[in-house]
Amino acid sequence: MTDIVTDEAVAPGARGPLRTAVIFNPVRVEDIVERRAVVDAALTAAGWPVPVWMETTEDDPGAGQARRAIAEGAQVVFVCGGDGTVRSCVEGVAGTGAALAVLPAGTGNLLATNLGLPDDPAAGVQVVLEAGRRRIDIGEVDGQAFAVMAGMGFDAALLDDASTTLKAKIGPVAYVLSALQHLKDRRMRVQIRIDDQPPARHRARGVVIGNVGRLQGGVRLLADAEPDSGQLDVAVLDPRHVRHWIQLAWGVVRRRKDVAHLQVLRGARIVVTSDHDEARQLDGDVISPGRSLDVTVRPGALELCVPQPEESADLTEGADRLE
Repeated sequence: MTDIVTDEAVAPGARGPLRTAVIFNPVRVEDIVERRAVVDAALTAAGWPVPVWMETTEDDPGAGQARRAIAEGAQVVFVCGGDGTVRSCVEGVAGTGAALAVLPAGTGNLLATNLGLPDDPAAGVQVVLEAGRRRIDIGEVDGQAFAVMAGMGFDAALLDDASTTLKAKIGPVAYVLSALQHLKDRRMRVQIRIDDQPPARHRARGVVIGNVGRLQGGVRLLADAEPDSGQLDVAVLDPRHVRHWIQLAWGVVRRRKDVAHLQVLRGARIVVTSDHDEARQLDGDVISPGRSLDVTVRPGALELCVPQPEESADLTEGADRLE
């Protein structure tokens, strides 16, 4: 696992402040006026320039704005929104040399949950000022990036059916209600190829390819997944009926080493091929259905602003207690 490092360019006594931009989703961030005031004030108090603020649009959910901000000189790009906005900005920032800082909003925020990033915008700015950085891997599917998980089958179908209105009203519970509707969906017939190994045949309700391990509510589906390992973990879920789903869920919640109806694989290149078109998703964004999910890891492609080690450990322990 890559260590958290301090960027000398912004360490105490070093060269000075950095130029920043904030990419925000106006649909997901209801308190944008208050957030903007907090972020601007925190950066100004530290002697940093006021950031450039850029809205996402339906046509461009963040990647284009992030690239434009970097082209105009931003060295740190804040992203304020849900998982979809974060994923798009990951795509725009990865490989550029700029750093990404997450200010969570919306209902998901799985990257923030997995890496101990604070919800409070003032604390999020402090993370950037303290200059903790971590290089993490990203996955890529058909030129699109993801930092959390890609999926085919069950998880993509439930995400597709989770109502935006319902998510706004009851939050993550909306995903649970959607999941209940898909417990008896048809099992897929898939072939999974890991790196250069021969493809293996599987029956599955869904296949989840994770760069990190935690799902909504802090549940760790992939116990050994690390975002800087250079590999992705693959969960093959194959419960046949409701009792199997209960056994699988219980094993995951109890952090069993061997979970019933769940097989875990690992590799740097994963190709999942089905005999039918299946629902697919990247970091909660549903993409067009297809018969394959071809995933490649880009090791260390994203520089992420993270809490310094002591603070990060405290936040992680707090997340574990919630589990």
